[in-house]
Amino acid sequence: MTLLRDGDLATAFDRASGAYDLLVGASPGYHTQLRRSARRLRLPDAGRGQRVLDLGCGTGASTRALLDAAPLAEIVAVDASPGMLRRAADKRWPPQVRFVHAPAERLAPAGVTGPFDAVFAAYLVRNLSAPAPVLDAVRALLRPGGRLAVHDYCLSGARRHRLLWEAVCRAVIIPAGALGPGGADLYHHLRRSVLDFDTVPGLVARLSGAGFDQVRAAPVPGWQHGIVHTVLARRPANAGDGAAHVAPGNRP
Repeated sequence: MTLLRDGDLATAFDRASGAYDLLVGASPGYHTQLRRSARRLRLPDAGRGQRVLDLGCGTGASTRALLDAAPLAEIVAVDASPGMLRRAADKRWPPQVRFVHAPAERLAPAGVTGPFDAVFAAYLVRNLSAPAPVLDAVRALLRPGGRLAVHDYCLSGARRHRLLWEAVCRAVIIPAGALGPGGADLYHHLRRSVLDFDTVPGLVARLSGAGFDQVRAAPVPGWQHGIVHTVLARRPANAGDGAAHVAPGNRP
């Protein structure tokens, strides 16, 4: 299957949005691991005085994870799919959470401006047709010293993890997705996009090349070990610090 991109991908998410929460809720550890990645941003004082961008918020699972990790933070949650965003906005949220309809490539025209203390990008970077300009924009939106957490299906590079991902997609994810209102297209895309995406060393190198420093990857437990990772990075604290640094120990 050809990968879905941009408007086609947003449309596929729209079609799947009605059953999306049910499907991901049935995935063991899905919400727990989002919360784990949100906590890895280490927002201080329960997020008091912190401004956080949830980029690619979907139906709000990542937004909820951020709110659990930092209940006092101001959160701006953005997604390109109107259907997913409606599902998110219809849930109960405190007043400091705001939802914005915009693709990651066009944040400024939608009124999304920095600085942010942190950016959370869950299941986003893998779906971008051109990640480099979005990462450049994210870096510019962060305050100096601000942190980025990329939470995504990002294979370790080991053959066993690739084979496990293939098996789970064919036996569970694609058949379950096919039962939903949008059919199986989105989940065929999911399978292929993960296989074609960066491995962990590649994503670390991509973020370092985009001008972030202190880049490191952390795995998650459970069946997704070696398949889902949090990759953490920082906008350099000094404006003149253009050299990216890859922290040791980020290879699984």
